[in-house]
Amino acid sequence: MKHLLPRDTWEFLQQTPDALFVDVRMEIESLYVGRPPGVINIPWYEYPDLTPDPAGFVAAVDRESGGQKDRPVVLLCRSGKRTLDAGKALEAAGYTQLINVLHGFEGDLDDQFRRSTLNGWRHDGLPWEQM
Repeated sequence: MKHLLPRDTWEFLQQTPDALFVDVRMEIESLYVGRPPGVINIPWYEYPDLTPDPAGFVAAVDRESGGQKDRPVVLLCRSGKRTLDAGKALEAAGYTQLINVLHGFEGDLDDQFRRSTLNGWRHDGLPWEQM
């Protein structure tokens, strides 16, 4: 799996229109916290169980990718951690072009335990939308 900073990811997405951009956060996170335009929400886990279903996740990505295991898949979560496990599941399923967005959508926690102040998609001023 390749790791790109948010700005480099945005550039990659602009240059690679066939890439599948997947938000692995829970649906409510994606809707209410915000998300990049064009991203597809396929949660790694969902409320209330909060238990990953790797096979279900891979099956959902398979549907969205048309089963093309060599199609670039870009993975985004809150801070860039959930995407690591999701990427491992996709690698095990045969996906060959995976990109993890470093620092995710909201970024790392600062000293006051707040996000979006140090790094991340939103911090970098990249396009996003909110419900």
